[in-house]
Amino acid sequence: MAVRDKLYFASDFHLGVPNYAASRKREDLLVRWLDFVGKDAAEIFLMGDVFDFWFEYKTVVPKGYIRFLGKLAELSDAGVKLYFFKGNHDMWMFEYLKTELGATIISNELEIERQGKKFFLHHGDGLGPGDQFYKLLKWFFRSKVCQWLFARLHPNLGVGIATKWSRKSRIINEKEEESKPGQQEWLVTFCKEVLKTRYYNYLIFGHRHLPLDIRLNENSRYINLGEWVYHKTYAVFTGEKLELKYFEREEQPEST
Repeated sequence: MAVRDKLYFASDFHLGVPNYAASRKREDLLVRWLDFVGKDAAEIFLMGDVFDFWFEYKTVVPKGYIRFLGKLAELSDAGVKLYFFKGNHDMWMFEYLKTELGATIISNELEIERQGKKFFLHHGDGLGPGDQFYKLLKWFFRSKVCQWLFARLHPNLGVGIATKWSRKSRIINEKEEESKPGQQEWLVTFCKEVLKTRYYNYLIFGHRHLPLDIRLNENSRYINLGEWVYHKTYAVFTGEKLELKYFEREEQPEST
């Protein structure tokens, strides 16, 4: 039996869009990926926008995704530690995944150390310079008042409104994110500010939708996990090194 000693990171599955058939196909792919990584995973970090919309009413959650959630439950029962980060599409996670999967829910950043390497982990939304309007919206959507008001809507209405809105998701309406020169990436700017006062070997994010591996200095790298609508990328830490990989594709992302 393989030793469970690896860390796996993935983000931006956006399950639910653009339609049921496409989402189910992506879900099947993710189940295959979980089967693959589950052989030697000690911890799996799902770093936001796993669902294109998620809201937990007191007794109701969005239907679907049972194959994906069932596979996660199987891995959790086998001893794999699961982490769910709140993204900008699924920030309304509360207790359901914690109760059913034993998952740890991360609202903002998570700092960990494994095998002598230090990690800074965050979905990536609302960080860095600019975008003050979104930062204000994020604060409002995460407020208890907003959550209470949305919970007053009947699930058919609330989920229906949110599902219609999610069809405007930029990952569906834009084939590819616009790539900028490495040092102009706004999350690179954020990372450099963080590294002025703290030390990390790896600063890992989702949200940007581009698989990126950018060296910040001699000891630190910025990793963006990409997404699973087009790229199907993830990262693995073996205890000695971290690599950004494609799933079921031969080529690998390039480092810069």
